[in-house]
Amino acid sequence: MKTYGSGETAVRALDEVTVGIPAGKFTAIMGPSGSGKSTLMHCLAGLDRLTSGQVWVDGVELGSLADKQLTMLRRDRIGFVFQSFNLLSTLNALENITLPLDLAGNKPDRAWLDAVIEATGLADRLRHRPAELSGGQQQRVAVARALASRPRIVFADEPTGNLDSRAGAEVLGFLRRAVREFGRTIAMVTHDPVAASYADQVLFLADGRIVDRMIAPTPQTVLDRMKSLDGVEAGN
Repeated sequence: MKTYGSGETAVRALDEVTVGIPAGKFTAIMGPSGSGKSTLMHCLAGLDRLTSGQVWVDGVELGSLADKQLTMLRRDRIGFVFQSFNLLSTLNALENITLPLDLAGNKPDRAWLDAVIEATGLADRLRHRPAELSGGQQQRVAVARALASRPRIVFADEPTGNLDSRAGAEVLGFLRRAVREFGRTIAMVTHDPVAASYADQVLFLADGRIVDRMIAPTPQTVLDRMKSLDGVEAGN
């Protein structure tokens, strides 16, 4: 459970949610505005702490960790992709990709890094700085950076929100390849039914609770389910 504030003004953002993110699968998380989907992702990723309950990542309960231990776990076992690309303008694409490893004093697995770069189609853009890349290319750099350390799970928060449909499709296609070819686990928050259709399953939230789960989604089935949730929210 995750509650903000206290007393009469307390807001329960997550209400006794129990969920597992399957390893080696692509999970999308959806829900109306204010449903708790971003809060859920932040708690699962160790970016925010639960008010009560537990979060386990790769056999470790996040609530048991001190801040430094939690930072190290996020660095070593969790990858992040956000709507904003969060690239350093003074570094080229390759330097941005390897930056987390460099800061940790770790050398990249060369074969793994080469496979990720090849899969993202960035091999001929590695010496370019962010300002010299398109939005789609910048987001692919961000995804490659998230995967460079071979994390156990990658959390993506609206990764195509700032992209046009073509660039978004390229990024989503790569995320799906990361699951199917590289065996990664991905959890993605999105509001876009087309983006959700790239996932193996979709979790739907409303009022801080998981209210449905869909396997093998399509844009139309996701859209229909979201419309029903919007109707429920409007009626509350």
